[in-house]
Amino acid sequence: MGRGVYTSEPLDEDIIIEVAPVVVMSAEDRIHLDKTLLHDYIFEWGDKGEVIMALGYAPVYNHSYTSNCEYEMDYEASTISIRTVRPIAAGEELFINYNGSWDDDKPLWFDAK
Repeated sequence: MGRGVYTSEPLDEDIIIEVAPVVVMSAEDRIHLDKTLLHDYIFEWGDKGEVIMALGYAPVYNHSYTSNCEYEMDYEASTISIRTVRPIAAGEELFINYNGSWDDDKPLWFDAK
């Protein structure tokens, strides 16, 4: 899976772990980003084809279709928040679902056959 984020202490459900600022890039920029390693670390932003590079740890959370965290975009503040969706034990890896919703099981590009 590559990089990842882990908790060193137990976390309750519905705890905001991180609020990270983002750099918003245009749909035209995305064409170029998709040709680089940054493609694996950007998030879709809104409905105009824009993408973001989140600062902080947000880009290195690994994916799970049954993630223990979810992310939420704040378009006005230009931030992304990571929040727990269930209690998490100390030492456990923190996962987000790259589909956007923590329990969305639609196959992603790297699982699609």
